[in-house]
Order: sequence, then C-alpha cells, then structure tokens
Amino acid sequence: MTQPPGSAAPSSADGTSTPGTTTSARAPVPLVNIANALTVVRLILVPVFLGVLFVDGGHTPYFRWVAFGVFAVASLTDSFDGEFARRWGLVTDFGKIADPIADKALVGAALVGLSVLGELAWWVTIVIAIRELGITAMRFWVLRHGVIPASRGGKLKTVLQTLALGLAIMPLPAVAQPVVATLFLLAVVVTVVTGLDYVAQAVRLRRAATA
Repeated sequence: MTQPPGSAAPSSADGTSTPGTTTSARAPVPLVNIANALTVVRLILVPVFLGVLFVDGGHTPYFRWVAFGVFAVASLTDSFDGEFARRWGLVTDFGKIADPIADKALVGAALVGLSVLGELAWWVTIVIAIRELGITAMRFWVLRHGVIPASRGGKLKTVLQTLALGLAIMPLPAVAQPVVATLFLLAVVVTVVTGLDYVAQAVRLRRAATA
C-alpha cells in the first residue's frame, strides 16, 4: 500500500525506524560558542594584565588595583567557561586544548610578573611553573587513553594559587605580607602533592591501556 504524502514514516513496534527511513544525527558543536569565547577572552587578558602590572614599575597603587581587576575577571572566565561547556554540551577539541593553556598562561604571567618586580621569590614561580607545565603535557600524553579528572586537591590548589596571587597583586600594606607568604607556601605544598598524585594516576592509566 502506498503511503499518503505528508504522512509519518513507518516504524517498528519498538519505535525504531524501518529500512528506507532517515534519522536525524546529533548536530556538531559549533566552534564559536560562549565557552570558547570566554577562553579566548582569558587569553587576550593575559598580555593586558601584564601591561597594566608593569606600569610605572608596578609601584602605582591605582594601576595595581586595575591589574588586580583584570586578573580577577580573567580568573572568573575560567570558572564559567568549563561550566557552560559541560552544562550546555559545548565541549570542543579547541576548548580541550585552549582552556588549560589559557589557565596556565594567566597563572604563569602573574607568577613571572611578580617575580620580575621582586615581590615573589623565583623558586616559588619555578616550582609552580614546572608542575603546571608538566601536568599539562602529561594530560595530553595520556589523552588518547583517557581523561584524568580534576581532583578535590587540584581544585584546592587552584583556589590557593588564585587567592595568593590576587592578594599579592593588590597594593596591600606590609602588615599583610605574612598572610600572603603563608598562602603561597600552602599553594606550593598542595601544588606539589597534587602533581605527584596526577603522575600516579597517569601511570596507572597508561598501564591499564597497554595491558
């Protein structure tokens, strides 16, 4: 029997389409979306932050507050882009690569900038930089075998680093420096410990994939 024009395509009893019918495939995620846009904004804000931080040798309180504002806005984009990508299904290959690069670029710029100004010991910058770059490279190394999820320790590390850097960027009085130094010390300890944990996870993931 010929099906009347405009009627629905026949389907089997279990709801699947019969041969000859077409099913709609899931639309690909567009490269230009709000999550990727926030990541790009964070990347753009990195040189802006450094430029403002070094105005007048970093000694003008007004520009230090402006630098803190730029750093804070950039840090907030890191909180929202991942949330939007997961909640609205906007995960792209570009985002997987660009997001961690933007994160490390912002933290690295703040660390190096403060060390150049003589306000942060270089060993702190070097330890954190080696850990961040090493873990990022390791994540890409094991990416085809699986994804290493962010742990609670990793999130605590991010909070401590961001808080310590934010306070260090502010033109705070000398009496606040011990608090900032303590936060940096805690950030370094958590950074190293979580880095070792990520290495252990990566080794287990590689062994499981090659077994």
